[in-house]
Amino acid sequence: MLLWQLPQQHREFATHPALIFQDRRVTYGELVEWIGAYAGMFQAMGVQPGERVTICAPNCPEFIYSYLGAIQAGAIVVPLNLMLTRDEIAYIVKDAGCSTLVIHRAIVERLNLVPQMATALGLKHLVVLDETTAARAKAAPPATMVAAKEEDICVFLYTSGTTGRPKGAMLSHRNFLADIKAMDAVSNLGPEDNFLCVLPMFHSFAWTTSVLLPLYLGSTITIKESFQPKDTLKTLSEGDITVFCGVPSIYAVLWRLAEEGQFKSLKFAISGGAPLAAEIQRGFETKFAFPLVEGYGLSEAAPVVCLNPLDGVRKPGSIGIPLPGMEVRLVDDDDREVPRGEVGELVVRGPNVMAGYYNHPEETAAALRGGWLHTGDLARQDEDGYFYIVDRKKDLIILGGFNVYPREVEEVLLAHPAVLEAAVVGVGDPVKGETVKAYVVLKEGESADRRQLQDFLKEHLALYKIPRLFEFVPELPKSPTGKVMKKLLKTR
Repeated sequence: MLLWQLPQQHREFATHPALIFQDRRVTYGELVEWIGAYAGMFQAMGVQPGERVTICAPNCPEFIYSYLGAIQAGAIVVPLNLMLTRDEIAYIVKDAGCSTLVIHRAIVERLNLVPQMATALGLKHLVVLDETTAARAKAAPPATMVAAKEEDICVFLYTSGTTGRPKGAMLSHRNFLADIKAMDAVSNLGPEDNFLCVLPMFHSFAWTTSVLLPLYLGSTITIKESFQPKDTLKTLSEGDITVFCGVPSIYAVLWRLAEEGQFKSLKFAISGGAPLAAEIQRGFETKFAFPLVEGYGLSEAAPVVCLNPLDGVRKPGSIGIPLPGMEVRLVDDDDREVPRGEVGELVVRGPNVMAGYYNHPEETAAALRGGWLHTGDLARQDEDGYFYIVDRKKDLIILGGFNVYPREVEEVLLAHPAVLEAAVVGVGDPVKGETVKAYVVLKEGESADRRQLQDFLKEHLALYKIPRLFEFVPELPKSPTGKVMKKLLKTR
């Protein structure tokens, strides 16, 4: 099976709703037609098998049509974070060698993109998603069949991982199918279920758990462009939503706003993207009387690796146990397995693990050494086999489910004419788990304040990467070799 064929499994449910978005209802029969129409459009444009099609759009049916239609045409999809700046988009487009950019009209206007920029980026095709796109897709010749296998790469997921600039994790049809089949094996869901998707579809967590999994099951997906607390609360309270996936900051907000027992139709909710505070999990389950299940994953593993059992013991603070067919162990710096109870780096092996990073052979060899995906996360395992994330091996900051790589922020800060040195760290935040803080040393005789530096950073970085906290210091603590000692900054 290939990803674009997921809706085709449910021909007996041709009139069953697949997608609900605003005032639109798209049946499974219609979804199959739309995916095919977009595939035909891409082929008519000249998109060849293996070419990269990058997609930048908010949650909407057209995101799914474009994504699965491009894959049906034989292309490799490169989904983009909506909050990226033009510079960041340009880097990914060039790094992945994209031939086609599919971008929503609202984002074109926000970024002030012009057609000439597409040419400058080396793009052959620019598709702006607006009211004319549907007609263009419907008018295209029928898509022709492309020979493809489950092991073929179909998606590049750009992730910073734990070091360096974003890299494209190469994922195949088989990687995603293995992940959704494993989740299906530990749940009891089907066509009668309705998944609410408020997390951004470009994010691997949302795409796998809130789009691919329900399409595999023949379930309905209720789509929201983004998480809006009052609207999400209303939908969960008044609708027939049975499954909800979110990040900890969303659950913190809902826990505070909702009334006891308000979400009557929900069977369970899944939390991922960042560590879930045990206090939020206990309070949420007590208040609403249904399971809030924490899991763990990463883009390089398509992404879900571990999950607390939906039926069974759930341990607050734990990421649970590995999904069926996946192996997890903890190792030391020499890749030797550590005794149970001790802390080690969490490594993963299974059919969901990526083929490697596109065009980065050295990083691929390091990440997949010994046949195991090295996550960079430190964890321990209890006597019952449950895993607990203790810390991150590197300095990666996870903010509301998004990765913030400190070095990238520091490099932009250092480009400011008043900045001599900068160090960026993650500090505790009661809602988002972490927030970004910058320690800044100014050049002698120069001046700058928090607002000025934030405005400068906004020109080059997505908003979620901008530090909320700044501390101006005379010097940064350094080791004898001159390395900034970030551990000391974190404990201030």
